Amino acid sequence: MFIVRWVLGRIILFLNFVFTPKKRQRPLAEQAKVDEQTQGLQLYQYAACPFCVKVRRAIRRQGLNIVTVDAKQAEHQQMLVEQGGLAKVPCLRIDEAGETQWMYESSDIIDYLNKRFA
Repeated sequence: MFIVRWVLGRIILFLNFVFTPKKRQRPLAEQAKVDEQTQGLQLYQYAACPFCVKVRRAIRRQGLNIVTVDAKQAEHQQMLVEQGGLAKVPCLRIDEAGETQWMYESSDIIDYLNKRFA
């Protein structure tokens, strides 16, 4: 089973590389404002997870600069479980106004990003 997952993961990464969506272009002042708004966002993800790829593609289409965190690393996975409540990816960590919110489910994350930055 490990080998099948590994092979499928590499296929997903290859196809994502080949068919990478175009990044949204904004005027410099508008992009700087968007970059400032995304400073409080972090995406906890696995590189070859198809749902994480889906979210990363949406982030690229929007032209957002969101920090991605590899949830396979022990310290990141521990933070995800302790603060977010689940060891599940993709997970968007939203730090706003001194509060932290953890958003799971790729479709919910994409909807949030589209509403906030579209």
